[in-house]
Amino acid sequence: MIPRYSRPEMVAIWSPETKFRIWYEIEAHACDAMADLGVIPKANAEAVWKAKDVEFDVARIDEIEAVTKHDVIAFLTHLAEHVGSDEARFVHQGMTSSDVLDTCFNVQLVRASDILIADMKALLAALKKRAIEHKDTVRIGRSHGIHAEPTTMGLTFARFYAEMDRNLNRLEKARYEIATGAISGAVGTFANIDPRVEEHVCKQLGLEPEPISTQVIPRDRHAAFFAALGVVASSIENIATEIRHMQRTEVLEAEEFFSKGQKGSSAMPHKRNPVLTENLTGLARLVRGMVIPAMENVALWHERDISHSSVERNIGPDATITLDFALSRLTGVVEKLVIYPETMLENLHKFRGLVMSQRVLLALTQAGVSREDAYRLVQHNAMKVWEQGADFKTELLADPEVTAALGTEEIEEKFDLGYHTKQVDTIFSRVFKD
Repeated sequence: MIPRYSRPEMVAIWSPETKFRIWYEIEAHACDAMADLGVIPKANAEAVWKAKDVEFDVARIDEIEAVTKHDVIAFLTHLAEHVGSDEARFVHQGMTSSDVLDTCFNVQLVRASDILIADMKALLAALKKRAIEHKDTVRIGRSHGIHAEPTTMGLTFARFYAEMDRNLNRLEKARYEIATGAISGAVGTFANIDPRVEEHVCKQLGLEPEPISTQVIPRDRHAAFFAALGVVASSIENIATEIRHMQRTEVLEAEEFFSKGQKGSSAMPHKRNPVLTENLTGLARLVRGMVIPAMENVALWHERDISHSSVERNIGPDATITLDFALSRLTGVVEKLVIYPETMLENLHKFRGLVMSQRVLLALTQAGVSREDAYRLVQHNAMKVWEQGADFKTELLADPEVTAALGTEEIEEKFDLGYHTKQVDTIFSRVFKD
């Protein structure tokens, strides 16, 4: 990813230096295990650790690869330059390149998962804080973009909290599923390497041995991992879209923080645009776009081909770096979001009580009016509000068919906002469980 949408800690996971360091640790731990099993001399295994403080020369490895046309061989050649050719002659014994590449890739994905999980927890904390702050801040709920019934801003944040809490669970499951390694040799049969080597390497790297790995780790694991990232991205866009809607001039119930000196438009000095959430919408599209290639990587020829390799070299860094940046940006947006309770009330009352239509409908049916007649009466008076700018309660009180079923006090009571917020505490207890 470009630096504009990258954060250093996640970028570092995908650097060539980090990759080669993990490759080295895989090879060194494998040598230790083989020495313990008596497969190679102990002295040779110990010699490999002479490179433990070496900063591998990426340019030198690239130079060797230009000749060998093989990245793992290039690395092993460079490692021997530090350890010594004779001392390094047992490195990679019985292993195949995928043992190194796949195990390393999963280590990187696990480390990336840890950052994403931390990001998600920070976002959840921000959402919970704003939910509690605005638990009773009344606003109009909308369906199809049209005024529906009253809700609260706190419930909006609580809804997003619950969604992101599910996403936290998805990320944790994705981390668990991807945390496997394979040191099983060509076509995964352990013909030239003892399974105990795999067990040792995986333990040292915080992984579980892959139960059966052909020559590669099965890519359904990776498909599930990237699918989880795609769902998280979609949830980010869900929140971003709500904020973008709230910031529209004719709505203006909330807006992104606009800092001193910030400019909204090169042409129109008055503009305060939802640029961060629009950016998040675009970043979500990028992450989702990487899910299908991951799905298509599942089907490989026989025990192994490398059609997945070029895909993963791109989507591994790009998806995790982008999502890390997006989660961090969204957390900042939520923390600093400017909310306008007065405007929320103005919008709620814009159509003069119309949003209480269901309460009147239910009251009429409970008073003995058929549902069909009750709906006709309520809709008839509601259309006067839409079309003539009338006041809904006034029209109901003037309708003899309505007042024949409901008294004045009953009609007045149906316009109490508190009716719509009476279960907020119940919902909060379900969402936050504390």
